[in-house]
Amino acid sequence: MSYAVIKTGGKQYRVQQGDVLRVELLSAEEGASVKFDQVLLVGAGETITVGAPTVAGATVTATVRKHGRADKVRIVKFRRRKHYKRQQGHRQHFTEVEITGINA
Repeated sequence: MSYAVIKTGGKQYRVQQGDVLRVELLSAEEGASVKFDQVLLVGAGETITVGAPTVAGATVTATVRKHGRADKVRIVKFRRRKHYKRQQGHRQHFTEVEITGINA
C-alpha cells in the first residue's frame, strides 16, 4: 500500500488511498476533484522517495465530500480579584476530502 505526505493549508498530512481527512477550507464545490501538488514524500513498500522540498511530478488526487465548521473553541482570559474577564469564541471552517489516488 502506497502512502504520501502532502502539505496543504500550512499543515502536513500522511495519507493513503481511501483516507478521509479534514483540511483547511478549499475553494472547490462538493463532489469536485482536487489535486494536491505539494507532495513531500512518497512511500511504496520498501521504497521511499523524499523530495527536496517536494517530489517532482508527484500528485495526490482527492474528492471533496463536504464543507463545514469545526466545534467552537473558547478563549478565556481571567485575572482573579481584578474585575477582568474576557471571553471569545472561534469556529474554524474546514473541507472534508477523500483521497482517491497517489501518482508518484
